[in-house]
Amino acid sequence: MIKVGIAGGAGYTGGELIRVLLRHPGVKIESILSRSNAGQPIAKVHTDLLGDTELVFSQQLPDEALDVLFLCMGHGESVKFLAETQGSPSTHIIDLSQDFRLDKGGARPLIHGQPVVYGLPEWQREKIKSAMHVANPGCFATAIQLGLLPLAKEGWLHEAYTTGITGSTGAGQALQATTQFTWRANNVSAYKTLTHQHLQEVGQTLRALNPLIDPPIHFVPWRGDFTRGIFVSSTVTCEAPLAEVEQLYRRYYQDHPFTHLSSGPIDLKQVVQTNKCVIQLEASGNKLVVHSTIDNLLKGASGQAVQNMNLIFGLDEKMGLDLKAGTF
Repeated sequence: MIKVGIAGGAGYTGGELIRVLLRHPGVKIESILSRSNAGQPIAKVHTDLLGDTELVFSQQLPDEALDVLFLCMGHGESVKFLAETQGSPSTHIIDLSQDFRLDKGGARPLIHGQPVVYGLPEWQREKIKSAMHVANPGCFATAIQLGLLPLAKEGWLHEAYTTGITGSTGAGQALQATTQFTWRANNVSAYKTLTHQHLQEVGQTLRALNPLIDPPIHFVPWRGDFTRGIFVSSTVTCEAPLAEVEQLYRRYYQDHPFTHLSSGPIDLKQVVQTNKCVIQLEASGNKLVVHSTIDNLLKGASGQAVQNMNLIFGLDEKMGLDLKAGTF
């Protein structure tokens, strides 16, 4: 059994990770760290887990070395935590913040002297398999990249105009004016127009896929009046017939079990509560629109983190992630 620890287990991504791992047949949760909730039952914070676990939050990591430690803390906190915590160099780190996603000075960031691999399996599954540490991609970055990867690899991506809408859980659990029900209900708004932080990791991946191009991504994110999920639409210029583009996408994703091309219209409910990404292609003239949708807490965070853990430890990539969406 893989011995697992979670640091920052009281937030949305921590709670989602606990839910997935409790049902994972190959792991044992040894410790769930939350200094503000130390000694409290997990189910007191994540009330949906009542009856599923008797675990309590801990103040510190166990003395015995863990096989893998998930960091589910706010941006900037992972670096601080690792600097302050005496962990075992044999422990794999999977970080869900943005602290280790971007190259520094043209090289990958390091944890305990080991490079941190960017953990988008549909791009570099083989590198993840041999990684010591992984930086989990951002939620919007995952949805955008999965929509554009085949085009970038083929050299057909030169510029994209992208919009995306996300649920309130994308903003984290801390109360903000724009996450309160009275503000979110029956409301949509744009934010971080053309400046969203996930654009940096999207650009980094696309340049790595095809160094000859550096496609600008013009991204306008929206806040939606729902709790979870992301729906992204990217418009690009593409001279290839739609049928040829569809074949390109099917070839690219044929060996990736969580990303699927739909032959018809897609919607958010197809992916909520799953680790799937569902893609649809539409074309008019030489304009191609790529729709991609994911659950921001699963494929955009905790589900993808478990997918990366499975790859690192040589498990079936889908183990513990057979999650089903509901029709209603």
